[in-house]
Amino acid sequence: MNEFLPQGWGTQGARGIVFVVAGPSGAGKSSVIEGVLARNQGLHFSVSATTRRPRPGEVHGRDYYFVSENQFEEMIRRGELLEWTTYQGLRYGTPKAELQRPLREQRDVLVNVEVQGALALKRAELKHPVVLIFLVPPSWDSLLERIQARGTESPRTVKERLAIAQQEVQYIPEFQYLVVNDVLEEAVRRVEAIMLAERARLIPLESGPS
Repeated sequence: MNEFLPQGWGTQGARGIVFVVAGPSGAGKSSVIEGVLARNQGLHFSVSATTRRPRPGEVHGRDYYFVSENQFEEMIRRGELLEWTTYQGLRYGTPKAELQRPLREQRDVLVNVEVQGALALKRAELKHPVVLIFLVPPSWDSLLERIQARGTESPRTVKERLAIAQQEVQYIPEFQYLVVNDVLEEAVRRVEAIMLAERARLIPLESGPS
C-alpha cells in the first residue's frame, strides 16, 4: 500500500488483473501476446483448451491444451471451464485453474480467446478486474492476407473466417480498448501501455476485487 493513498483506496493492479485479448482470426493475437509475454516475465499466460488440431510449431500445454471432444465434454461436466464456445465447429474453453492460481498469487493474467469467450469472461464475476482488448489489423485486405499466409486454410475456410470476423467486429463497443496491429512491435507497446494504465487505476477498496 502506497503511503500517499487515502484510507480505503488502492490501485487496481494490487491484487491481479485479467487482461483479455480477442479479435478476428488473422488479427495477430498470438504474435502480439508472445511479444507482451517476452517483455513481462511476471505475467501469466492462460492456456486455453481446444478440440482443434495443433498448427505447425504449436505445443500442447504451452499454446493450447489439445483435447478430444470427449475430453472437452468431461471438462465441462466437472466444472473445470470458466467459459467455452464453438468456432467453426471446433470448441475452445478457458480452464478455471489457469486464472485462479496466478490471481491467488496477485499476478496478472493474459488470456487469448475468441470474441464470445471474452464477453463470457466479462460476465464471469471473477472478483478481479477483467480488461477487454479488441485487436484488429489495419484493414480488411490485410486480414485476408494474413489468413491466407498461414497456408493452412482452404478457400472455403478463409471465406468462413472473414464472415465470422464481420460479425465479431460488431462487438467492439463491448470492449474497453481497441488496438490496431499494423506494426507488431508498436501493437505490443500499445497493449503494454493499457496494462500499465489499468494497474495504476484508483479504486475504492470497499468495492474493489476480493
